[in-house]
Amino acid sequence: MKKLTFKKGIHPKEFKQITENLEIREVPIPPRVIIPIRQHIGAPLIPVVKKGDRVKTGQVIADSEAFVAAPVHSSCTGVVKNIGNYPTPISPSDTCIEIETEEKEEFDFDLNSNIDYKSLSKQEILKLIRKAGIVGMGGAAFPAVVKFSPPKDVHIDTVILNGCECEPYLTSDHRTMLELSEKVLKGLKIIMRAVEAENGIIGIEDNKLDAIEKMSQLVINESDISVQAVKTKYPQGAEKMLIDALTGRKIPPGALPFNVGVVVSNVGTAAAIYDAVVKNIPLYRRVLTVTGEALENPANLLARVGTPFSFLFDYLGGFSDDVTKLILGGPMMGITQFNLDVGVTKATSGILVLGKRKRKKEFNCINCAECINHCPMFLIPTKIVRFAKNSAWDKAEDYGVMNCIECGACSFVCPSNIPLVQWIRVAKARIAEIKKASGK
Repeated sequence: MKKLTFKKGIHPKEFKQITENLEIREVPIPPRVIIPIRQHIGAPLIPVVKKGDRVKTGQVIADSEAFVAAPVHSSCTGVVKNIGNYPTPISPSDTCIEIETEEKEEFDFDLNSNIDYKSLSKQEILKLIRKAGIVGMGGAAFPAVVKFSPPKDVHIDTVILNGCECEPYLTSDHRTMLELSEKVLKGLKIIMRAVEAENGIIGIEDNKLDAIEKMSQLVINESDISVQAVKTKYPQGAEKMLIDALTGRKIPPGALPFNVGVVVSNVGTAAAIYDAVVKNIPLYRRVLTVTGEALENPANLLARVGTPFSFLFDYLGGFSDDVTKLILGGPMMGITQFNLDVGVTKATSGILVLGKRKRKKEFNCINCAECINHCPMFLIPTKIVRFAKNSAWDKAEDYGVMNCIECGACSFVCPSNIPLVQWIRVAKARIAEIKKASGK
């Protein structure tokens, strides 16, 4: 039987065997947490607490009245030690709230809450999702309430849960499907109710046969929900690729999934939505994979937002080899880190610790077209990068640079080791600056 997939893409070595069979471990409360108030794509938040305030676990500490926003909650009980600029995983300096934690924990939500989501209206569900600060936990960090509020003239008929986790090394979604499967399924049902969709599909790469079996057993009696195995290939988990593989629908350049009647959500996000709507629990902790050859004891962890990376490494026994690179996320789309004291965010799906690596030398392009052959967006990366290097921003845009999903497939296959994605990101940023300056 032909496996569901998309055209092009790559097959990097997986490295998932390091942690795929390790159960999720809950991390102890650290002595302090450093919580960035910018943890989503959208409007900036404003702190609603001040230095010296005592806060409870789950209490809102930063918020905004803007629609495209998600409040941030305290992940621990303690005292606000400082509100100021700290390094974060995505910025060398950004506003954070530092909390000195207490051993005795108090919660700002009802631990006995058990709401029947079937009795809630669409608007009531969206209100609870917004209140809990839910964002896309697969890495995009887009406010969930915005994604689930398409234009009134748009009909969503299908909700896709993304269980692909196609990035090498990462296994947090895999373990979530195995250990929190009921939450994942009920979270999907809640999303379907919120967007009034008739169908639900859980897409899982076929290198996770145990997760496919577990979720398939759960949906046996669900007439409107199915589990679909998709081919293990990178970037199978990208929204456009997954929608294409599961439904055959193509998203035009500049369009979004709702334009073809689909909403895509990560399996971890679905589990968090269950907690938010049924249990009234805000997003103050998440499952992440901490892995890599240079780590003493790799693991899948349940950690609180704001937990310093250094605390996680100490908890796992430190490093086993000379560390050459620390990456937030996976090796394909992750962001290199330079500070061990940055904190876990809502979007931290994993931390990768790499050991000794031979530095690759960059050579001139040999016009082999490998980047073109593997680009899932059918772009010409090498041409775009030439335009970027020569500041020909208009030509880079004409060649579709803004349609690039930055998956890194082109850089991975480039025999000349050209940092293609980095140049594409430069071009995107420059084009955005020019448009903003011109008022477009």
